Parts: sequence; structure tokens; C-alpha cells
Amino acid sequence: MNEHKIESPKEPDLELAFIAKQFRPDAPIVEVKEYGSGNVNDTYRVTLDASDKHFILQRINTRVFHRPELIMMNMRTFTKHVRDRLARESLDGWQVPQILLAQGGNNHFVDESGGFWRAITFIDSSRTYNEVRDLDHANQVGYALGKFHSLISDLETERLHDTLEGFHIAPRYLRHYDDVLAQHTPPALPQVDYCLRFIESHRKSVAVLEDAKAQNKLRLRPIHGDPKVNNIMIDDVSRCAISMIDLDTVKPGLVHYDIGDCLRSCCNPLGEETTDFDAIHFDLDICRAVLQGYLALGKEFLDENDYAFLFDAIRLLPFELGLRFFTDYVEGNVYFKVKRPDHNLSRALVQFKLTESIERQEREIRALIDELR
Repeated sequence: MNEHKIESPKEPDLELAFIAKQFRPDAPIVEVKEYGSGNVNDTYRVTLDASDKHFILQRINTRVFHRPELIMMNMRTFTKHVRDRLARESLDGWQVPQILLAQGGNNHFVDESGGFWRAITFIDSSRTYNEVRDLDHANQVGYALGKFHSLISDLETERLHDTLEGFHIAPRYLRHYDDVLAQHTPPALPQVDYCLRFIESHRKSVAVLEDAKAQNKLRLRPIHGDPKVNNIMIDDVSRCAISMIDLDTVKPGLVHYDIGDCLRSCCNPLGEETTDFDAIHFDLDICRAVLQGYLALGKEFLDENDYAFLFDAIRLLPFELGLRFFTDYVEGNVYFKVKRPDHNLSRALVQFKLTESIERQEREIRALIDELR
């Protein structure tokens, strides 16, 4: 759980305080503290001696986002569109993080070493959670994603840049896997053999969403790109979802990527880091709660083809992530951060076992989709 908890302030790091001052020169800096559990960008919460006590300061990881200026352009386009929608429809309660301008009017600041910094407003009296707490929380996670998709459903994808080209394009990940396997020989272990056989047995279904897109059965829409449970802000009092954060991956894509990834994140009660592989299961009750929340708004913009490919998305996204983890393991752990040499192998096993559980429950999941639509 990432709580917004105020602790005794310490003397702020002078370099961080200097960077924070570029965005709020008018207010004394009380504290600059690491914030959240993200593993891509460096994120800090800045405490001010002012009426608006906090804002978020981030250094964008330019090894992942090669053109961070496009992220800022997307964020400006997206936040203005949502603000206009909220104002036009008099929708209260939903909040959108806003960009704070640096001195000179730029939406970012570049430090002496080339670090790319941006600042956004902080949403007070709310928090995120690293796992689903109960079915009400699951419902709010689904509602948040549905709300997000609804608010940007009329935003033209041509106005958004693709900041992570190839992200969630499963056939591309499979091609990379084949290239890596041609150059590296993985250890002769039972778990490795399981992964090799599992990937081979699913090869024909990897392109299901991309084929549907190519056949114009599914269309590009704006998506969040990383709709994990810990990117949903929950109000401390109402316990309702009030925002989605971590907007760097907003880009054109299939809403199915978001729906499948959200359910992958929520419906594995043991979490992504478990090593109790035989106990991994896809929780249908959580799935029901998330989909109920999502479809309360999703019914407005989903069509027949969208529904027809929902199960495929639910099955594909955990397989895709498992494929990426296993590929990285074979390649020598060059992309994902690891704590031990077989960490990515364990992560891959979790996702493949989750995929197996989804496949065993295909009839029930399809029936659930039909019931809720």
C-alpha cells in the first residue's frame, strides 16, 4: 500500500530542492522525499510551506522513454481533453493530475547532467494499494478504468504519440523470443522445459488481437497502457476511485490491452512474485467485480466485436508478460530488474500458471462476460 503519510520533515537534498524550485519558485521547500513503488521513473513527493502542500516531482527514465518530450505532449493533450469533458458534463469527483510549468513556461526542466524532470499536481486525501483489498475495491478498480476509457473515448488517436512503439504487440515479443533463443541456450531445468513447451503450444494464438486489428474488427483507441491496481487512486473517505495516475504510457492502442492487463494485475491473489506456483489461480469473483465496475461505463463505447475478443485479451496479456519475462531470463536479465538470477524465470512461471488457470475457466469467464454485457 502506498499511503500519503506525513512524517517529520528532514532537510531536503539540495540538488533535489533546486530542481523542485524550478517548478515552484514562490514557495519554500520543506521536504523532497522518494514516493511510490514504481520501478521506471524516479518519483518524489515535494512538501511545500504553502496552502497547496504537495506536488510530485519525477525524473523520466530516458532509457525506457527515448523521447520524453512526447510524453509531455501526450499528457497535455490528454489532460486538457479530460478537463474539458469533466467541465462540459459537470462531472464532480474525478480528478486529473495537472502539469506544473517550470520557470520560463516549459513543461519540463533538464538538469546539468541531462536529466529530464517534470512536475505534476498531487491528489490529496487519497491513496493507492499494491493489491486488491476486497471485492468493493476490485469494483472500483474496474470502474476507474471504465471511467478513464469513457473520458478519452472521443479523443482522436491521431493526436497522441506512440511513446512505446511495439508495447503490447505480442507477435513482436514472440519474434524477439525466437531471436534470443537462436542465440542463447537456456539451462536444462524442468521449469525451463515447461516454459519452452508452454510458449510453443500457444504460438498460434499470439496474434489474435493484432489479427483482429488488421481485419478492422478492433480499432485503435486511446489507452492508459499500465492499468495496474496501484495506479488507481482511492479516496480516503468515500473509498471510491477518483483518478488514474502514471500517465506516461497513454497512447493509441486496443482497450483490450488495458482490460486484460488490469484483470491480470487484480485476479491473481498470490501476486506476481509468489513462488507457490501450484497454488496460482485466476479469481473469478474478483474478475466479476472488476468487470462489473468497468462495464458500468464500458457499455457506452464497446461494440459486438469488442465483447467477442474480451476473453482472448484476458488470456493473452498474462501469457505476453510471461513470454517477456522468460525471454529476458534466457537473454541474461537485460531488461527487467531482478533480485536473483532465476527471478525472471519465476516471474514467467507465475504468468504462465495464471494463463493456465484462465484457460481452465474459459467457459465460466465467457459466460460471465455474456452475463454482464
